Amino acid sequence: MGWVVQSHGALYASEYGWDASFEALVAEITAKFLRSFDASRERCWIAEVNGENAGCVMLVRETDEIARLRLLLVDPKARGLGVGAHLVDKCVQFARAAGYKSITLWTHSILLGARHIYEKAGFRLTSSEPRHTWGQDVVAEFWDLEL
Repeated sequence: MGWVVQSHGALYASEYGWDASFEALVAEITAKFLRSFDASRERCWIAEVNGENAGCVMLVRETDEIARLRLLLVDPKARGLGVGAHLVDKCVQFARAAGYKSITLWTHSILLGARHIYEKAGFRLTSSEPRHTWGQDVVAEFWDLEL
């Protein structure tokens, strides 16, 4: 899980200029996942390419009927290989098997690759709002997938 936190912090600082408060949020999300992990309802996947970590994603319980997709990341060296789509597909398959009725997620408009993956998987944009967070002006987006 340390790799998940460090990778998010470094990548988003480098590519988008997000400050350390973003890495702190990722650390909080991963800590909560580890403290309250329910193997029957939650998962974290770390993808590898040629024996190296290449991406990650989490699926966590939001409610009994709604799962939340969190922390999708694909390392730049693994982009274009289908890693992100594969990780999101794992989340959808697991959510169905675990009995969830839908999956929700929160992303940002500048994350074009992630948005494309979500849309291709069947997620629909349900709302968006401008914010100033992590030292940047961003547009938060909320997406949902009915299972």
